[in-house]
Amino acid sequence: MSRDTAGTRTSALPTTLGTYNAAALASSATVIGHYSTSFGLAARLLAPGVREDVRTIYALVRIADEIVDGAAAEAGIDLAGQRELLDDLEQETERAMTRGFSTNLVVHAFALTARRVGIEPALTRPFFASMRRDLDPAPFTAASVAEYIYGSAEVVGLMCLQSFLQDSPRTPAERAELVHGARSLGAAFQKVNFLRDLAADRDALGRNYFPGIDLARLTDPQKDLLLDDMDADLEAAERVLPLLPTGSRRAVTAAHHLFARLSARLRETPAHELMSTRVRVPDPEKLMIALSSSLGPQAWRR
Repeated sequence: MSRDTAGTRTSALPTTLGTYNAAALASSATVIGHYSTSFGLAARLLAPGVREDVRTIYALVRIADEIVDGAAAEAGIDLAGQRELLDDLEQETERAMTRGFSTNLVVHAFALTARRVGIEPALTRPFFASMRRDLDPAPFTAASVAEYIYGSAEVVGLMCLQSFLQDSPRTPAERAELVHGARSLGAAFQKVNFLRDLAADRDALGRNYFPGIDLARLTDPQKDLLLDDMDADLEAAERVLPLLPTGSRRAVTAAHHLFARLSARLRETPAHELMSTRVRVPDPEKLMIALSSSLGPQAWRR
């Protein structure tokens, strides 16, 4: 299935633009294949069209992450150069969202999705602002962390929600619930990853996303309070899973359950070990989570 210049799905026609669109979409699939086994596994449970959309969102987010999380630095680019790269990527993304074309294949694929499902700069701008914040050495405060989480994770959930609901209208009340759930799930994902990546964030990148806590002296009671907050986000997200369309519910349920399991494993891990161990869910357990999410009763409720 190809898309026209507005990003609308059309019949597969042997056009020059159709070939370019297909190459762009394939590039997004390649990115997720190289960077995320967990997210890639959950994405396979999405309906085909939605899966394609989510891959384009993930790919753009990943490219921006790589600018600020080490790949650009390893290429010899200093902080000023990284900021310039990030600015260029944001500007190119907005141009592509307006005109429907980019010479950057990942940006082009994202723009196809954005134009069709209604992703606006109101969502992409907070994301790029959070990426820029990662290049700022100033310590985080509680308020700036909340702002960072909104831009780096919650808006990504809202972008995906735009795709999930494109052919499944919801009442204003239901949509408000789903927006709250998408934000809660995105926040939970980000906070869990903060806790999993304590050592890498502090030692390699000089970041502490938990203001007021000395990571080198993190205690079990402190860790449990952080996890209580994460679990509250996961519970809020779980309540709205039945409102999702069937084509996305199974995948989101799998992702939710995976991070709930990560939270549980983090709770089982002594706080002092988190500075030397990255907690993960073994692959066989991931597969069981994906299977149970596919076959569970909520997966088929409309």
